[in-house]
Amino acid sequence: MHKTLVIGPSWVGDTILAQPLLRRLRDQHPEGQLDVLAPAWTLPLLRRMPEVSTTIASSFAHGELKLGGRLALARALRSHCYDHAVVLPNSFKSALIPWLARIAVRTGYIGELRHVLLNDARKLDQNVLPMLAERYAALAQPSGEPLLRPLPPLNLRVDTVARAQLLRELALDVSSAPVVCLCPGAEYGPAKRWPTQYFAQLARQLRDEGYQSWVIGSDKDRALGADIVQASGAAAIDLTGRTNLEQAVDLLSCARYVVSNDSGLMHIAAALSVSLLALYGSSSPIFTPPLSARARVLKLDLPCSPCYKRQCPLGHFHCMRQLTPAQVHETLMQMH
Repeated sequence: MHKTLVIGPSWVGDTILAQPLLRRLRDQHPEGQLDVLAPAWTLPLLRRMPEVSTTIASSFAHGELKLGGRLALARALRSHCYDHAVVLPNSFKSALIPWLARIAVRTGYIGELRHVLLNDARKLDQNVLPMLAERYAALAQPSGEPLLRPLPPLNLRVDTVARAQLLRELALDVSSAPVVCLCPGAEYGPAKRWPTQYFAQLARQLRDEGYQSWVIGSDKDRALGADIVQASGAAAIDLTGRTNLEQAVDLLSCARYVVSNDSGLMHIAAALSVSLLALYGSSSPIFTPPLSARARVLKLDLPCSPCYKRQCPLGHFHCMRQLTPAQVHETLMQMH
């Protein structure tokens, strides 16, 4: 049995964008073992991907070497006798474990002296592969071979039993009105976040039109959720911090529409094939678009955007502030 180990990304959205690679690796060895080593917070998503056999938690913090810990993990992995490793992060440290584990073929892109650790080291041409998902997927193919397009579709499993229980626990009624999920967070920084008062205005208009709005996010988004509910006059239900990542997957699957910043939840919504309106400001849909035929991107093509900064470097935040609730609502209503 062929055994493959994938060293997964650290970001939720990037984990979703790795699924086309996983699909192609699975297609190459349908009866094989495909395991993913990744940070613990991404494992709930990987467990919802039908391609993945086993998930393995990486306990190393960002930038942390912990050579002794990596050596111990590599020794444990050595007993699995993996035939192939695919390294998605670009750091030296991420390529170290497959090398220490003596995995025969170690595939990844050149960078940070990784040619010492990778024996199938690829040179990345960013112009040929502008999308992150394409860069990942290309690693499933022989070196130098043109990327096979289109990419396989995303597909996250929904736990319908757990979803029904969660809806009861949160006192949510999906039959009373169609659901619009609002995702105001963005882990990278404020420059990627549409203003909370705009989300609130949208929630008020949607309520007047017969929709219910759920604000979904992590513990870090609690302040955003509270602001939206207060500014909207309780036109939205604040669920931020009340669900884990797996539960957020199940809740998003209930939505008629999802309105989201460029974030992990945006990519999750794309993987669930719900109608998604993705709002971009400081980042670019050329690099990390939502991979769904039911997604639509809304952005302003300003000279200063995308800047890829955590905070607006010019202080005016026009890329999001000039993207009005009226524009978002009009686009959303065109997505029937």
